[in-house]
Amino acid sequence: MKICFVISDIKTEACGTTVVILRKAHERGHQVYVMSVGDFIFHRDKDISLRCKKIPPSIKGETVEKFWEQVQDDNLKAKPVPSTDMDILFLRNNPTEETSDRHWAEHCGIAFARMIQQTGVLVLNDAFAMSHAFIDKLYFEELPAEIKPNSLITRSKEDLMKFWEKNGKKMVLKPLEGSGGQDVYLIDKDKKNLNQIVETLIAKGYIIAQEFLPKVSKGDVRVILMNGKILEENGEKAVIRRVSSDKSEFRSNLSLGAKAKKTKLTPEMEHIVSLTAPKLIRDGLFFVGLDIVDDKLIEINVLSPGGLDYCEDIGLPGFTDTVIDALERKMEYRKYYKNSLSNRALATMD
Repeated sequence: MKICFVISDIKTEACGTTVVILRKAHERGHQVYVMSVGDFIFHRDKDISLRCKKIPPSIKGETVEKFWEQVQDDNLKAKPVPSTDMDILFLRNNPTEETSDRHWAEHCGIAFARMIQQTGVLVLNDAFAMSHAFIDKLYFEELPAEIKPNSLITRSKEDLMKFWEKNGKKMVLKPLEGSGGQDVYLIDKDKKNLNQIVETLIAKGYIIAQEFLPKVSKGDVRVILMNGKILEENGEKAVIRRVSSDKSEFRSNLSLGAKAKKTKLTPEMEHIVSLTAPKLIRDGLFFVGLDIVDDKLIEINVLSPGGLDYCEDIGLPGFTDTVIDALERKMEYRKYYKNSLSNRALATMD
């Protein structure tokens, strides 16, 4: 299997979920390539090329960090490869984390992937589905109301204050396009710095206001789905509680210093998954992260969900073998069905 992982920038990529998955594919003998999102090459009269690094069998590394250092090393050169040489293109760059000087990087990965997908290369997640769900907080609002907190999306301060009044003078504000807990604020009765916060968020675009869920003080739970099912390995499920070590901090993003803990799957979580999964399967979203507080889904991440890099540290399996097993099955299905399956169908076929 030839698989190319698209990330934001090889030089700056941390050893997160993408790296642990690609390392496992490499360990299992697959031909693994990695490229930065700025390294697509379009030719008018031939297939799109990918300027990527092919990871040679000689790269091992006792730890994921040492493995990745060798991949990042400038001695391993990136070379153009026709995209049609690949079996799978796995989009793992996160557009919402791009800086202001890299606006070009926000949409181009998905845009090029749509074109590559139409040549028969399996793109994960389905590129057309990712285009539809690009603003994942809007995609989130397409899900059933009973599993979501009350919310409002607007650029009007007046609308926000009405929402605040109706929700017990407490709400969470965040940019419609954002991730990692950045620019997320709790507005309570004292309305501290409200004008400054609203002005800052409006400058970034639309604001989403959400009902405050008191049980967020106990953290939230990241549930990782693959093919519309909770990712599972050796009888364990990829369900990770994230708890802030700062009691005054209501956000529980791992990128902000929250701690990962092993936790149990509850009936409420299963109910949320049961109502969310059919849509994800229909849309071709292979690998998705759900963030849950008690019985409410507060976020859905379809662009670049993470969390697998914390699993072994908290007593869970790494789940990467299960991910690679799924990719291998998809290649078998494609062969048996003689390429008659659509990318969207194959993306979530279990």
